[in-house]
Amino acid sequence: MPSRRRVLASLAALGAAGALAGLGTYASFTSTTQASQTTSSGTVVVALGATGASTNRLTVGASGLVAGDTAQRSVDLANTGNQGFASVALTTSASPSSALDTDTTNGLQMVIDRCSVAWTEAGASPAFTYTCTGTTSSVLASTPVVGAGMALANLSSLTAGNTDHLRVTLTLPAGAGNALQNQSSTITYSFTATQRAATSQ
Repeated sequence: MPSRRRVLASLAALGAAGALAGLGTYASFTSTTQASQTTSSGTVVVALGATGASTNRLTVGASGLVAGDTAQRSVDLANTGNQGFASVALTTSASPSSALDTDTTNGLQMVIDRCSVAWTEAGASPAFTYTCTGTTSSVLASTPVVGAGMALANLSSLTAGNTDHLRVTLTLPAGAGNALQNQSSTITYSFTATQRAATSQ
């Protein structure tokens, strides 16, 4: 029995030695380093001027129009985010709708111009008129009042922090006939800005 115990003890010792030898076979040197990076996304924000002021007269209606009449409204379009725009598009819709917006020939026609400085407003509400003491440029050529995705040109607000001073002119053409009498439409203006082109940052 004593010899059997010695044999078993020897085998156990050999097994432990083998296990330790195996552990040594898979050991390796290691080293770790790290760095931290703060990443944030930009903001793309297009905004209109204060409603009710000369910076946004789009909510002021016009009534009693006859053939040849115009209605002018000023509005500021601002890039209040921290990123530039690739483009700004205007979509207009009418609800309720009438022949004033569905008749694309004799119904209301829209033109948008930009002044390099704030427009000078004259006249009593709602019969406003506007003159530019700076430089005038065309933002949207004459088009039927209702349209989708109409690209706006010559905007300084493509650059973050800039504001465009716009004048929207609606005209009931001189050729509007009796079918355009006693009509009413409510026009909604929706400006959509698209982010600048993607770049490496």
